[in-house]
Amino acid sequence: MPPSPSPRILLGLAIGFVGVVIFGATLPMTRIAVGHLDPWFVTFGRAAVAGLVAVVVLVATGRRLPLRRDLPLYGVVMACLITGFPAFTALAMVTVPASHGGVVLGILPLGTAVAAALVSGERPSIGFWLVGVIGAILVGVFTLRQAGGLHLSAGDLFLVLAVVAAALGYTVSAMLTRSRPGWEVVSWMLALSLPVTLPAAWWFAPASPWAAPASAWWAFAYVALFSQYIGFFFWNAGLALGGIARVGQVQLLQTFVTLAIAAFINGEAVGPETIAFAAAVALVVLAGSRMRA
Repeated sequence: MPPSPSPRILLGLAIGFVGVVIFGATLPMTRIAVGHLDPWFVTFGRAAVAGLVAVVVLVATGRRLPLRRDLPLYGVVMACLITGFPAFTALAMVTVPASHGGVVLGILPLGTAVAAALVSGERPSIGFWLVGVIGAILVGVFTLRQAGGLHLSAGDLFLVLAVVAAALGYTVSAMLTRSRPGWEVVSWMLALSLPVTLPAAWWFAPASPWAAPASAWWAFAYVALFSQYIGFFFWNAGLALGGIARVGQVQLLQTFVTLAIAAFINGEAVGPETIAFAAAVALVVLAGSRMRA
C-alpha cells in the first residue's frame, strides 16, 4: 500500500486547486464583462489594474529590477500573456459560450508542452507527438460539431490563437522563473506593460461607465485582480509546496470548473457531448504529460 501524501503535499494540492478554480472562472467572468464593455477595454483594463497592484507589491517587497538581458523575454511574455491571450479570449467570449471556450482551452497544457519542446530543442517520443495530434483533432471535431458544419466561427479562431499565445507565453515565462519566483515574473511583466496598458485602457474606456450594470464591473474586477494576478500566487505556491508533477495534474480539472461555473453563473446549458469532449481532452493532456515526463 503506497504511503499517504504528506501534509505539505496535501496543502500544495489544495492551494493549487484554488488557483485552478480562480483561472477556471476566467472565461465565464470575461463573457459577463464583454457583454457590456468593449473587449479591448477588458483586455487592457484588466492588465492596467493588475499592473498598478503589481507595482505596489514590488515596491513593498523591495524586488530588484529585471536584468537587461531578460527584457526581450519579458517583451515576448507581455505580448503573449498581457495582450494576446486576454484579447483573444475576450473577443471569443463575444460570440461563443464560456463552456465552449473551456473545452477548447482544455488543450492548453498540451499545447504548452509542445511549445516548450520546440523552443527548448527537446526530442519527445513519437507517442507524445501522436497524442498532440489526437488532442488537436479532438478540439477540431468539437468546434466543428458545435458550429454545425465544416466551418469555424470567429470565436473558435480567436480561441485557437489564444492557445497559441498562451502556450508560447508560458514557455518563455518558464525561462524567466529559473532566476526569479513565478509571482515576481508575473508582477514585473504587468508593471513593465503599464506604459502601454494604461493609455490603451483609457482610450477604450466606456464613455458612460455607469451605463454598464454592476455585474459587468464585478466581472471586470475579477479578471483584473484574480485571473490576471492573484491566481498566479495560489498556483505557484501550490506547485512549490506539492511539487510540479503532482500539483500540475490538478490543472486537468480546470475545464470542468469552467463548465460548472458557466452553467451556474452564466446559465449556459452544458450537455453530455460537451462534458464527454472535455473528459477526452483531459485524458489526452494527461497522456501527453506522462509521455513527456
